[in-house]
Amino acid sequence: MKQQCAMALLQDAASRIDPPAVMRWRDEGRPVLGTTCSFVPAEILYAAGVLPIRLRGLAARGSSIGDAYFGPFICSFPKCLLELAGSGSFRFLDGVVITPGCDAMRRLHECWRKAGEDIPGIVPGFFHYFDVPHKTEGHGFSWFIDEMKVLVEKMSSHFNVKITDEDLSSAISLYDEGRRLYETLEGFLLEDGPRLSGTEVLASAIAGSVLPREDYNQLMRQAVEEAMSRPPADECLIRLVVAGSVDDTLDLFRLIESRGKALVVGETLCFGSRFASNSIQASEDPLRGIAGHYLVSSTCPRMFGGYAERLHRLLDLVRSRRADGVILQNIRFCDMHGSENGLMARDLKRMGIPALRIEREYGPLADTGRINLRVDAFLEQIAAKRLTIKRVESTASAASRAAAEV
Repeated sequence: MKQQCAMALLQDAASRIDPPAVMRWRDEGRPVLGTTCSFVPAEILYAAGVLPIRLRGLAARGSSIGDAYFGPFICSFPKCLLELAGSGSFRFLDGVVITPGCDAMRRLHECWRKAGEDIPGIVPGFFHYFDVPHKTEGHGFSWFIDEMKVLVEKMSSHFNVKITDEDLSSAISLYDEGRRLYETLEGFLLEDGPRLSGTEVLASAIAGSVLPREDYNQLMRQAVEEAMSRPPADECLIRLVVAGSVDDTLDLFRLIESRGKALVVGETLCFGSRFASNSIQASEDPLRGIAGHYLVSSTCPRMFGGYAERLHRLLDLVRSRRADGVILQNIRFCDMHGSENGLMARDLKRMGIPALRIEREYGPLADTGRINLRVDAFLEQIAAKRLTIKRVESTASAASRAAAEV
């Protein structure tokens, strides 16, 4: 891998459902397992010699299969996943782990099985439902550990492997290295003139959800070196934070940044910083350490009673990144983010922080023309606010100088 190509290779991996590195892994006779949610502990799968990849629907060009089993009034992300499964695009997988990230994703488990009765060969041999509690305290934490133990047992039996604590600790160390490298890369967005675009940083996070970890860490080390060699960008760009529903296609970030007026300096997406950052705390019991990372530190709106914490995290991000505004996006019929974005927009407005709410279809089905118009209007609103503040500051400064002369 050439050093100057690292960023491009990360973006390429983030733009495919089956990157070349994944196909090489499978060609070597090693299993590949798809997961539907960031709650699935990748370290457990990797410790078993299995490559975990997050399933994405970015290659879907319609939703006829998804509509047939889900119906029309449901989030288009799981429908796109079922569309690809039904069309055979996921036949390279040796297994799938599905979680109830939301009710639509819970239904993906039953809809995929039902579709398998009509379309032979689309349900892989290992097809596991990994349950996730909605609370982290007491019983919820124990429940999550029990679910992980069941996953370990089922994988050990199906793939004929033994997963030891040493294997888990080694996988944790490998994934934590990638998380630290991601945080280093993301740190460039803190600069007055960032050397990276928000699209590039998001691509690096998404790539980490599909590439073999050794390959990913190597690319990330090179990407950090590339970023350090770049000159600073224009510091006059409007700085934005993006929050809300799953976004794994890079299209929305490219749309925002393509005008040359704005830069996405932060996000709270499950394919982004929610997945890619925060190292696992050391523990004598690797499963407890993994549970603490995936369950307790989660800021997903599926978790009960965590709105105040999620709002606080978003505000911290806005302040630390010196953001001018927030884009709150959700996929149509996404009840969790759709509801929460309304609360977020209300509270941000009370604090004087510009916020734009966008409802859209998932990735390849998105209506980009309408989104373009709304983003343009939002950037003009922020630019006008910036100009007003600059004029007020200029007037105040002039008045202060005049007073001093008197």
